[in-house]
Amino acid sequence: MKRFINIPIIRMLPVLVILLSIININTIASNSENNQGFNVKEVIMHHIKDEHSWHILDYKTSDGTEKPLYFHLPIILINDGKIDVFMSSEFKKNKGKVVRGDITYINYHEKIYIADKNGELIKEYDENKEYKIMNDTPLNLSITKNVFGMLVASILVFWIFLLAAKGYEKRGIGAPKGIQSLLEPIILFVKEDIAEASIGKDKAGKYLPYLLTVFFFILINNLVGLVPFFPGGANVTGNIAVTMTLAIFSMIFINVLGSKSHWKHIFLPPVPKWLFPIMIPVELIGLFTKPFALMIRLFANITAGHIIILSLVSLIFIFESLSIAPVSVFFVLFMYVLKLIVAFLQAYIFTMLSALFMGIAAKNDDH
Repeated sequence: MKRFINIPIIRMLPVLVILLSIININTIASNSENNQGFNVKEVIMHHIKDEHSWHILDYKTSDGTEKPLYFHLPIILINDGKIDVFMSSEFKKNKGKVVRGDITYINYHEKIYIADKNGELIKEYDENKEYKIMNDTPLNLSITKNVFGMLVASILVFWIFLLAAKGYEKRGIGAPKGIQSLLEPIILFVKEDIAEASIGKDKAGKYLPYLLTVFFFILINNLVGLVPFFPGGANVTGNIAVTMTLAIFSMIFINVLGSKSHWKHIFLPPVPKWLFPIMIPVELIGLFTKPFALMIRLFANITAGHIIILSLVSLIFIFESLSIAPVSVFFVLFMYVLKLIVAFLQAYIFTMLSALFMGIAAKNDDH
């Protein structure tokens, strides 16, 4: 047992990647068998989109039929001041409809609508035969797959740092051991090479708690998102609502904790006064383009990685031939290794750019 624990993680990486690839192939194969034909777009979108329940696996019953096993999540809806709470399993039991009092809720492609008087959806078609659903929607505060995945990652972060804190409490400040030996170099890297290098040693302290939090939050969510079985696989950092929230927090830290020189540079830019009508709007737009770039960069890179991996696995079922399997699996293995690197890289880039923008906003005229 000790010999297994002492194996360097780099030696275990190929085994982990192969296992993850096999699980991905089995999952997609299961989906392709359950559907008539194989729709690549539908399978990929199913894996990366947010859902109100978590598909774990398919199992065979005693009579030989396959049934899906779901981890059902709570649905929390607010409509006209009334709160309705139930489990997503009720949608599965009642073919996507749940009745609460005189209101019928319909789960259509993982978006919940309020049915009309006939208990149906109202679809309005255009000249291209594309439709738009006209029904009202309740305020949806449900615990979705991404929300649950984010909670799992947050608990992991808390648990990891709690173990490290207990280690320091027991052994004091000295040579790190166990989880400390993994975390301490990363924390020092964020502190010295990101925060202090971008903001300055004298001002980095007030930004460091946020930068460490956002780095490990993104990193753990990226890594958990690569695990294609419950409770991993949620596309948390590939959800634009999550990246937008992180970007908004960065924008608040950049501007609220910025120096007077930062705001002076925006409203009194160091250019001739006749250029103020041009430069002031440009500087104001810059307040929003910085967090927008942070939001899109993280969202696009993580989502693209998931789509590429699933597309490569789908080649086996598109060509309907095992001869393509070795090529597909090889590229999936390569992409998984690349995604592991990207998981760290995107956490670093988001944190580094946030620190860089904070450093620009925190500097004084004499710097």
